[in-house]
Amino acid sequence: MGAYDAKTHLPRLLDEVEHGGSVTITRHGRPVARLVGVRGSASSTTDLMAAFATARAGRTLGIPLREAIDEGRR
Repeated sequence: MGAYDAKTHLPRLLDEVEHGGSVTITRHGRPVARLVGVRGSASSTTDLMAAFATARAGRTLGIPLREAIDEGRR
């Protein structure tokens, strides 16, 4: 859905996503945003956090965290 139409029909879109739907908003035909309900976002957030935890498992900075923080302040 185009950005102008999304702005014009926002109350209807909110009803749609509240009932489990999602809407992709486009600008000049290119997707720029997705409107999803809060419940859908919560599970997506949980999945995203798990993916980050998996991605960083076993990775280190190579130096103690305190040393990296202090170095960043110089």
